[in-house]
Amino acid sequence: MPRKIIKARPSGSQSHTGTGQLRVIAGEWRSRKLPVADAPGLRPTSDRVRETVFNWLSMITPGAKVLDVFSGTGALSFEALSRGAASATILEKSPVAANMLKRNLATLKTSKAQVIETDSLIWLTRPADQPYDLIFLDPPFRMDLLQPACELLERNGYLHENSCLYIEVEKELTPMPVPDNWQQEKVKTAGQLTFSLWSRMTAD
Repeated sequence: MPRKIIKARPSGSQSHTGTGQLRVIAGEWRSRKLPVADAPGLRPTSDRVRETVFNWLSMITPGAKVLDVFSGTGALSFEALSRGAASATILEKSPVAANMLKRNLATLKTSKAQVIETDSLIWLTRPADQPYDLIFLDPPFRMDLLQPACELLERNGYLHENSCLYIEVEKELTPMPVPDNWQQEKVKTAGQLTFSLWSRMTAD
């Protein structure tokens, strides 16, 4: 899917709500539509891709502790929470996008998620308070953010032996720059992106 750039409003406007929306596909908030922040570079994961991904994750999502490393619109976190995830830690660098994420969580009346306005790579340098069951990695395309994020997740205690990782990247990014002990379980291509599911191999 081509990367979508949402044009900013004129500087005199006080609203940061764009014309775009995302739709929660299934679960508690099925068919709820949420506004997308009016910020450059946001690329919501499409309905079709999310439906495939959460079919893959149907046995993993319920009760999962989720970490959404490059959240953007929050589409993956909202879908996971709607389908029964226990909690979500949502990282987003853009103040405009982070504010919209908080507003959308308030609209959904959930206290199961925390939005942290931060540079994800800097945040991941700190030792983890807990490991996560499900990690979403959907970095901005062509900015070389995936490899350092993966290395920090592996190094600083964010993963346990059964953690599952979802990765969404530009199609031309091969080979995938992930740690040697990560194993690809599922992979598909849609338009200009590749999306895949990974597990961690444990030492014998």
